[in-house]
Amino acid sequence: MAVAKNPYLMFSADDVQVLSRNTVYSGFAKIEQIEIRHRLFEDQSFSKPIQRELVRRPEAAGVLLYDSKQQLFALIEQFRIGAIDDKDSAWQLEIVAGLVDAGETAEHTVIREALEEAGVTITNPQFIFSFYPSAGACNELFHLYAADTELSHTNQIFGVMDEAENIRLHVLKYEQLHTLLRQATYLKNSPVIIALQWLAMQCSLANQ
Repeated sequence: MAVAKNPYLMFSADDVQVLSRNTVYSGFAKIEQIEIRHRLFEDQSFSKPIQRELVRRPEAAGVLLYDSKQQLFALIEQFRIGAIDDKDSAWQLEIVAGLVDAGETAEHTVIREALEEAGVTITNPQFIFSFYPSAGACNELFHLYAADTELSHTNQIFGVMDEAENIRLHVLKYEQLHTLLRQATYLKNSPVIIALQWLAMQCSLANQ
């Protein structure tokens, strides 16, 4: 049994055995059917073979655009297929984000996406976290950044037409943070919730 690098975890990547792995679908996303065994907490033995489907996605990166001088932050609104059955709306409030292209760093991705999706030029975005938004079924790793920049325009439409993007920019005041985070139906994706919680924490620390 290997020792995990994270001191809070008992097992490491070496404690999983991949018995078979096959691509069963390849489109906008890929789906693999995988059979594995992994160690058990009780006695560190291996489990019986387990079959799972894995949605494979490239890494993604997003950035929270905020303006500390004017106490503003930016969100975007766009249609999301994953919310097609949502009872309120398939359009989501999100932070600027996109897939990390081959040969590109996550930092370069958010710089590119900020210009494409919000018309904002940023430099030296601040790294916050990397996390799996849905590790129960998908391998996508999301890299979250923040960038303090000038925000002076809103309700403009952005996006890359060749990528079927139709994006509306919202520039909001810091005082609206509380409402967004307390109203359970306003925010429904993890990157924007984590990003706005981070901004709320920064505001709280600044006021101490």
